This record gives sequence, C-alpha cells and structure tokens, in this order.
Amino acid sequence: MAQQKVFGYADRLSVRPGEEIAFHVNADGTTEATAQLVRLIHGDNHPAGPGFIEEELDSPINGKWAVRKQFTQLGSYLEVNDPSNKLAEEGAITLMAYVWPTLSQSGRRQTIMGRWDTLRNKGYAIGINPSGNLEFWVGDGKEVDYVSGELPILPHVWYFVAASYDPKTGRAELYQEGVVNRYNSLYGRVVPDDYATHVVQNFRFRHVNGDGIPFLIAGALDAHELRGTFVNDLYAGKVDRPAICKGAFTREQLDACRAGVMPPAGTILAYWDTTAGYGANGIGHLVKDIGPYELHAKGVNHPVRAMTGWNWNGKDDCFRISPEQYGGIEFHPDTVTDCRWEVTKRMVVPQNLKSGIYAVRLRVGPGVSIAEEYIVFVLRAAKPGNQLCFLVPTASYLAYGNESLSFDAHIVQPMTGQPPVVTDLDVETYEHREYGLSTYDSYEDGAGVCYSSFRRPIVNMRPKYRMSSMGITWQFPADLSIVAWIEKMGYDCDFITDEDLHREGLEAIKSYACLMTGTHPEYVSERMLDAQEDYVAQGGRLIYMGGNGYYWVVGFDPDDTACMEVRKLDSGMRAWAARPGEHYLQTTGEKSGLWRNRGRAPQKLTGVGFIAEGFETATPYRKMPDAWHRTVSWITEGVEGEIIGDCGLAYGGAAGIEVDRYDLKLGTPPHTKIIASSGGHSDNYVLVTEELLYAYAGLVGSLDYRIRGDMIYFPAPNNGAVFATGSIGYGQALPANNFENSASRVLKNVVDAFLKKGKLPGGHWTVDEKLWR
Repeated sequence: MAQQKVFGYADRLSVRPGEEIAFHVNADGTTEATAQLVRLIHGDNHPAGPGFIEEELDSPINGKWAVRKQFTQLGSYLEVNDPSNKLAEEGAITLMAYVWPTLSQSGRRQTIMGRWDTLRNKGYAIGINPSGNLEFWVGDGKEVDYVSGELPILPHVWYFVAASYDPKTGRAELYQEGVVNRYNSLYGRVVPDDYATHVVQNFRFRHVNGDGIPFLIAGALDAHELRGTFVNDLYAGKVDRPAICKGAFTREQLDACRAGVMPPAGTILAYWDTTAGYGANGIGHLVKDIGPYELHAKGVNHPVRAMTGWNWNGKDDCFRISPEQYGGIEFHPDTVTDCRWEVTKRMVVPQNLKSGIYAVRLRVGPGVSIAEEYIVFVLRAAKPGNQLCFLVPTASYLAYGNESLSFDAHIVQPMTGQPPVVTDLDVETYEHREYGLSTYDSYEDGAGVCYSSFRRPIVNMRPKYRMSSMGITWQFPADLSIVAWIEKMGYDCDFITDEDLHREGLEAIKSYACLMTGTHPEYVSERMLDAQEDYVAQGGRLIYMGGNGYYWVVGFDPDDTACMEVRKLDSGMRAWAARPGEHYLQTTGEKSGLWRNRGRAPQKLTGVGFIAEGFETATPYRKMPDAWHRTVSWITEGVEGEIIGDCGLAYGGAAGIEVDRYDLKLGTPPHTKIIASSGGHSDNYVLVTEELLYAYAGLVGSLDYRIRGDMIYFPAPNNGAVFATGSIGYGQALPANNFENSASRVLKNVVDAFLKKGKLPGGHWTVDEKLWR
C-alpha cells in the first residue's frame, strides 16, 4: 500500500469573519482525509514549556473530506496568447533569440521556444539537445527530424541563436554566434573560444501544426495519462528578444539581427520586446509582442525580469537608467509560485470567531508527520476593537518557506554548531520540489531564489515543526509562543498579517494602542516600514519582540500579492548574492538588499539592529544601569536581582539565536535607555558581515564586545514609545515555567503600560533630557 500523506494550502493567509477562504489539498495513498478546524495557541512541544496547545472548534467543514492526488506545474515559462493560430505557420519561418543558458550541460532536452507537442511529435521548436548542442527540430506526428550544432552551448555565455526553415525545399539552417562583451558573460574576450556554428540540413518531411499546441518560450507541451497536459523540456537560463518571422532568413540577414537590427517589418510574425514596459515601479509579467498581431506572452511561475540582457555594458546598473539593456528574462525548471491545485473545500468564516491564528488540521492514515497537515490562516477582526494588535510576520514566513539549508548549505553545521536532525517531513519537502523553495535556497543552476509565494504548501509554517539545522522552533511555531503568552495573560488581541499592513498601510494599525511583532520580522516592504514608523511617530507604542528584524527590502507582486520578491545583494548575512546589475526588484522598481544600505537601518525605528547570530546556546540578560533610571524602572518592576530570561525553550535562555544591538551611529534615538544586555556568548556567535570592512581574528562571542543583545526603551512623539527585546529567543523564553519567569514579567509590565492611554509611566522626556517632565 502506498504511503499515506497529505499537504495543502489556502488561497489567502488573512481573512475576516463572513469572508470565504478556499483550501487546496493534495493526498497520496488515500481518497479521504479527516478535517478539524482549530485555533492555534502554542506550537512547541519542548518539555520545558506547556506543550502543544490547540483549541478544536465546531464547524461545518469538520469531518471527512474527499481528497486526491494533485499535480503541480513546475518551472517557469512564457505562454503566447495566439487564439487565431498565427504562429501555426505552414510556410518558411525563422526563429531567433539571444540566450544565456545556465544548465546547457545537464543532459536534458530544453526547448528555447516553439510550437511543439512532445507527446505527439508535432510542430517545430529550437532548443538545446541532451548533448548540450543547439538544435532545431520538426515533427509530423510520427517522426522527428532535426539539425544540430557542432559546438556545445556553454553555460553563462550570451549567444545569438536562430533557425531558418523552408518546408517546400526541406532546407533547415542552424545559426549560432557568440555575442560576448566585456561584461555580459562568464568569460571575457581573452578566452580563445569559438562560439559559432552554422549547419545546414535537408529535412525528410515537413512539420505538421497540430491543434491546441501553444507557442511557448522556455518549454514545450507534454501530456501524461493521470495529470493531463503540462509543460515539459523546460529551459534554464535567460532569453532576450525572441522572435519568429516569415521566410527563411539568409546568414547575412541573421548577422544584422545579431548586431541588434530589427528584422524587416514585413517579415515579423511576432517579436517579443523583452525591454518594453519598464517603468519607475518595475515591470509586470506580460511580455509585449511589438509585431503586427500583438501576440503578447504571459509568464507562468514568475520568470524573473529586471535581469541584464545580451547588451549589458556594466555601467548602467538599473533598468530605470537603461531599460534597453535589461531584456534578459530568466527561467528556472525547478521553480513554482502557484501550485494551481483545484479547490478541495471552501469555508465561509463564522462571525462568532475571535481574531487569532487558525488552521484546518487534516489527517490521513496514522495522522502524524507527513500524514498530518495544518493549513494555517490568520483571522482578522471584523473591525478593530481591541487595543493590542499582533503583527504576524508572514513575509518572513514566505522567505523561509520550505528552506533546505540542512541538505544543501555546506555552512549550516559550522554555523549552527550542531548536526541537523532531519525528519521524514524534511525529506519529503526536499524530494518534492513542486512544493517550492525558500529565498535561502538556490535553483539547480545555482541562481538564488528571489520569489516566494503562499500558493503552495509551506511545511515549516505549521505548529510543532522544528528547524532541522537548529533543533528549535523557528518563525511561525516560535511566534506561537508569543500567542500563547497573550492568551495566558488574558489580553484581548487582534491579529493582522504583513500582507494586510503592506496593502493598507497605516490605516491597518492606527487605531491600536500597542503593536507587537513576532520573533523574527526580517523581511519588510517600504509600505510596511513606513506604516510602523508613522504609527510610532503619531503616538503608537511598538513592541519589537525579535532579533534581526526590519532587515531585507522586499516587494509584493502588484498583480499577485501572494508572491513576494527579494534580492540578496553584496552585504548582509545571506545564502546567495544577486549577480552584478540585478539588484533592483522587478515588482516595485526599488533597490533590494538591506534596509541599512538604503539609509533606514533598523535602529532608526526599533533602537536596535542585527549584530550577531549563533545557534547552539543562549544566555540571559543582565540589567544595565539605565534599568534603575527614574523614567524606566517600572519596566523591570518585580524582577529580583539583575538577571532577566535565564530559561527558555530555545537553548535555555532569552538572549540568543540572532541578537540586535544599540548603535547611535546607525540611528538609535539618542535618548534610548538600555534596560538590559546579554553577554558571554559562545564563539559560535559571529559578527554580521555588514559590520566588517576587514576580517580579522576575534570576531566571535567570547571576544567581541559588540556581540550582545540589547533590551531597550525610548519614548516617541505624542506619547508613543518603542520597547525592543533585541533577541529572537525572547519570545520562546516566555512559556518557560508555565509563563512564570522574569522575561514574562518584564513583557507584562511593558504591555500593561503601553495599553493605558495618556502619559507613560515615569513621565516623558525628549532628546534633551532637561525637558523631562
């Protein structure tokens, strides 16, 4: 009997009472799953805490669901809108494009473009054969004829490739020439490579244009008995300005096109100008055909744009400056941003449910591990009614969604100081790339993953999950420790997501007295950052409950807000680095990378910013002299002695994993008080790379004074204020000893004070403390 397993996702992460949410489920080895609606309260089974806590709720969706195997279209490509079959050309044709392949030596067939049916052997296409050579082929429904290049296509090198074909004579000519300049390819002009090949062959028969075959760029039509039609023979690499023309072009005509000259206007069937459409806010997914029929192409699974093209000169590093140099569209055969599974069940959210974090729990067979799924969603309040709001860092959940660091990142064990503990859930995720990758992973061709979407199962966005490389809860299940604390303390709280904040801005949070973050709100859009800064400046009170927050610049796709984009640049703690010239977001047009490098270091909002990470130990905080200052002594009231947070579910302390530091040079408000700081971290804690100009010995926890977590507080205009813990581990310290501990007491002091209207305890002071009152 096949192993039973179940995975799913919702069509939205955030929903209000009365709204509909749809669930998409894939199951193996069974046709039935047991569903239960639950409210999630605590997500960590650590023996030092209260254990996993969920509340089962009555709902019409509870009970047996009919489930089945669902298939995912893996890989990105462009599909041409050609309803009149203009590209089902019977006469002579020429296909051409600039290409920059990345997996040309992979041993697989790759289709660059064409109208080709792999199953029925019909149509025509140009691509790369399993031997790594350029190839043009045609099929009549029975046989395939082809002409191949004599020299292999090299990876990361720009070529101009073309095929001209006359069905009347059977003559097919393959054209391949390098277009390497000083900047655009892996190799420069000093490499004595011959990139050119020209081959002529007479085909035995003419092609047949079958019905229902789409013209695709970076893939070809295929079919399977169970899954139906799909796109296969996917291409890896960039394509720039592909075109199809009437007539079999001569070599002289192709030489002119290679130099950048447009084909004669009367010959063009379609010319996809991959540079058209750039603006100040980026570029969308529709690739414009400037030919006579306007056969525009639409991207599937987010082909990556805002990438350098064949003519990039190395000087203009942004598409806003020189869009004509940014015609490259990059494709990856192992990417997915939308599984496109059919809906399994829909639910209208009841009006009587309170705001919180919910899930549909699905179980098949034994009902554990891969036979159990939690499809998580956040329930917003119908209208803001409470004073406390928890901002669920869903952008960061997307960034880490299905990370595979324990398998692929050689640095993981030295970084974490421990061997990974891999479960069958981790193996399942790694083996099934159709669930998608995280922005900490790289594609098969080595390029970093810059898009992540929630239209797919995210196996680490579920309760009880422990990050295999670290052995602790991380992101979503770690944030449930804060949710459990809110529940235990009896606070009425509304919940919203990063996407809500990005979409609505300040309007989403302005009515709340206190806004609390998760343990690791690392990924932030400009609109999210602006909203929180304005919130505090206008009198809001922010509790930053984490470490390494407000770090990476991200954008959300305006055409598909389920999808987030980030580019990791040449600074910061990162798993990959974007290539030269490719630092700007397709979705928004802004430069990605660190907010610090955009002039908005986290210290300017939260008072602290990322300074170090380490993963096998944690320490407590020790009160600093400011803790006894008359204006802030209320924060540590009830905490005996100098130690705060000497227990916790993440390595036994409140200060650890990733820690943040007060730094006046980076914008910490000068009137900020340091309540407590950690110290004595192990040498597994290392200084972040953005702090370094030169590397030298001693940049580790036991030797570098900068490596510490700072707990800080400062007041803001209009009775606003910010309290920051400066550590990811703080949230996981809260549940220790049944929530009776010093970290919990400090947080309760702050929340109680922040929820009260009017002046904060201890009075208020300005930058010049002489004005304290």
